[in-house]
Amino acid sequence: MDSNEREPAEDAVPPVVPPVVPRVVPPAGPVDPPAGPAARPAAQRAPGIAGLSAPYRVVTALALAAVGLAACGHLALVFLHVAPSNTVSKQHAQTVDDWIYPEFEQNWKLFAPNPLQQNIAVEARAETRSAPGGEPVSGDWHDLSAQDAAQIRHGLLPSHTRQNELRRAWDFFTGSHDEDNRPIGERGELSEQYLRRIALRRLTQDGGVRGEIVRIQLRSATRAVPAPPWSDEKTDTRTYYRELPWWTV
Repeated sequence: MDSNEREPAEDAVPPVVPPVVPRVVPPAGPVDPPAGPAARPAAQRAPGIAGLSAPYRVVTALALAAVGLAACGHLALVFLHVAPSNTVSKQHAQTVDDWIYPEFEQNWKLFAPNPLQQNIAVEARAETRSAPGGEPVSGDWHDLSAQDAAQIRHGLLPSHTRQNELRRAWDFFTGSHDEDNRPIGERGELSEQYLRRIALRRLTQDGGVRGEIVRIQLRSATRAVPAPPWSDEKTDTRTYYRELPWWTV
């Protein structure tokens, strides 16, 4: 072999060509957010008061504190009213009475050993004059208690005034008068004025009395509650009336 003959060269290495990255052209319209688990969940609002802003949290906390204090104060006054007489209740008796009466009055007669067993209705009538100088004419009796019962029957929020105003006024009158309807002390005269104003307002508004009212008269109709069918007790269920004298308006 000729020593001058050249040896074959090694295989040629191909040049390195970088990969071609395709160009991504963004779409012309709006791009929707990716869906699926990769999507980022929206921030959730904290429940309750913590989800409010700072000013609203302060206002809500103050409102709750005011309601709580009012409830505690109400319970304390009611407790002093129903509790046996003590130093605190005597010292603040006027404050307790001003808060309790008439809206939050406590009546325990239902649970007494001898509960009420009578139905007492207060009735009134008026003596009116249709024309100036004419002769007064007496009208019919109006059952004021029945008017109150009709106003509160089947009512979801019955009026406390309708339930207690007339009843308490009649109890006030009978407790400050003797059997001959004569007042006992200054409270007797005050009870007459109070009962007269209530009856006059009821006659003109609910009773529909027209004309000039000259005088009014009241009476009570008392009837015992009949015994239940299974009882052998005999009850007198007749109606007994107590008429008051005519009062000049």
